[in-house]
Amino acid sequence: MKTEALQWLGRFGIEPFDQSLWKQALTHGSYGPDEPDYERLEFLGDRVLGIAIADWLYQRNTGPEGTLSQRLNALVSRATCARVARRIGLPPHIRMGKQAREDGGAESDNILGDVMEALLGASFVERGFEPTRDWVRTIWAPEVEGKAGTAKHPKSALQEWAAGNRRRMPEYEVVDRSGPDHSSQFTVRVSVANVGEAQATASSKQEAETAAAKEFMERYG
Repeated sequence: MKTEALQWLGRFGIEPFDQSLWKQALTHGSYGPDEPDYERLEFLGDRVLGIAIADWLYQRNTGPEGTLSQRLNALVSRATCARVARRIGLPPHIRMGKQAREDGGAESDNILGDVMEALLGASFVERGFEPTRDWVRTIWAPEVEGKAGTAKHPKSALQEWAAGNRRRMPEYEVVDRSGPDHSSQFTVRVSVANVGEAQATASSKQEAETAAAKEFMERYG
């Protein structure tokens, strides 16, 4: 691993024993055909993050099951993982091909979220659950202490608004997709018959739908 990456991990009290494991967590598929990438560690880290956040919310006793689930979904979302990754200075340490970096891959929510989860996977493999849980509690603290997930999800809010106003259910449509596969941008339009429409662009279809629903509610709700 590069000295800069080791020093960066050291800021969190992490001293990699198996450097190849952590290097893999930082490696995007575009880096090279002979380099193992982060995907398997991301799969593991996603589950580790989920149980770490669920345990934290349970201990904080912040509400009934429905409220806890709403907060959990927001706190482990791709957008939140990417936001945490940016805040802790992850982007420059991601290993990716020259073209992918020039295309903005190091700032893609999809890639940042995946690598953040892969690092948690590497931490779990090498250090176990408790140190990884403690790391999550350190770097996710602003999100947990903030309002992430305290408001109703925009798509749910829009659906309930439509039902309450005796309108047809919202319809979502992808109207544009641009950029390379590793850094795609989706534009989604949401419409409610006889009311209006709104659209938004994000790095995944799901996030674009959420943003479009939020825009619709701000405009018509």
